[in-house]
Amino acid sequence: MRRHPQNPILTRQHIVSRHPALQDISSVFNPGGIMHDGEFLLLLRVQNRARETLFLTATSDNGVYFKVAEEPIPILHLERCPYTIYHIYDARISRAWLGSGYHILAAMDTDKGCFLGYFFTEDFAALEFKGIASQPDVRNGVLLAGTPYRFERPNKYRMADGVKTGARIVCSESEDFLNWRHVADVFDGRPHFWDELIGSGPPPLLCPEGWLHIYHGVATHFGSANIYQVGISLQDTDKPWLALARGRYNILEPRKLYELTGQVPNVVFPTAAIPLSDAAVLDYDTEIYIYYGAADTSIGLAITTVKELLTHAFA
Repeated sequence: MRRHPQNPILTRQHIVSRHPALQDISSVFNPGGIMHDGEFLLLLRVQNRARETLFLTATSDNGVYFKVAEEPIPILHLERCPYTIYHIYDARISRAWLGSGYHILAAMDTDKGCFLGYFFTEDFAALEFKGIASQPDVRNGVLLAGTPYRFERPNKYRMADGVKTGARIVCSESEDFLNWRHVADVFDGRPHFWDELIGSGPPPLLCPEGWLHIYHGVATHFGSANIYQVGISLQDTDKPWLALARGRYNILEPRKLYELTGQVPNVVFPTAAIPLSDAAVLDYDTEIYIYYGAADTSIGLAITTVKELLTHAFA
C-alpha cells in the first residue's frame, strides 16, 4: 500500500468546534468510512482531554481533504443498553443491502465488559442504537455485505499484564443483526511472527476470487512495545470462514514518525476501506482508499488496488 503524501490527513488540528467537549482535543483516529451521497464520509473517533470518546463526521470529494463537522453526531436510544456505557468507538460501516441506510458495528466499553453495539443510520444526521450485538469481550466486528455473516474477534487471550485481547478471528451469522451464533473459526494468529494477535479491519470487499479481508496483526515479542501492522487474506465467496490465501508478509507497518509516536506508539490500525467503484464485485484495477489510525493519535491514508491486494494475499 502507498501512503498518501499528505499524511497524516486528519489530526487534532483539524477538529475546530465550539462544543465544550471538543476544545483542544487530544486525538482523532480509527475512523469508519463509506461513500455517501457521492462523497467520502468518515466517522471519526475523537478523544478529548478527559479521554472521553465522541463521533464526528468528516466529508470529502476527493478522499484526502476533509471537512469535519463541528458538532458530535447524536446517538439515539442508548437507554436500550442495560449496562453503564463508558465509551463507544472504532465504528465499522456497511451499506444496507436491503433498502437504504447504513449498518454500523462499534465497540462499547461498559461496566459489564466490552461488547459490539449495533447502530443504524439513514443519513448520518444521527445514529440509532439498536442494541447489544455480541457476548461480552468481543471486538472488531465487520459485516460481509449481502450475507448473514460477520467476522469478529473474541477477547479470550490474556496478556502477561492481565489484559484480555484476541488471537483468533471467528465467523458468526444472524438474521437480525442483534443475535449471532458461531459458524466457524476463520484463522488464528501466528506465534512469533508479525501477526501473533489479530482482528479484522474494514468490512471485507468482494472481488472475483472471493472476499478481500484486511486485518491487523500485532507482534508482541519485542521488549519495548507491541507493533501493530496490516495484513491481507482472501476468503471464500460462499463460505467466508474458509481462507483461500493469507499473506506471509504485512502490507503496511509503522515507519513514519506519526505512526511511531503518539498515544500508543508503533501502530497502523486499518478501519475503513473505500473502493472507487460502486460495483458489488470489484474488478482488478479498482483503487481502494484505506484509512487507518496512526499511533492512536491521527489518521493516515494508504492507497492500493484489488490486484495488488490479491497479489500479496498469495505472497
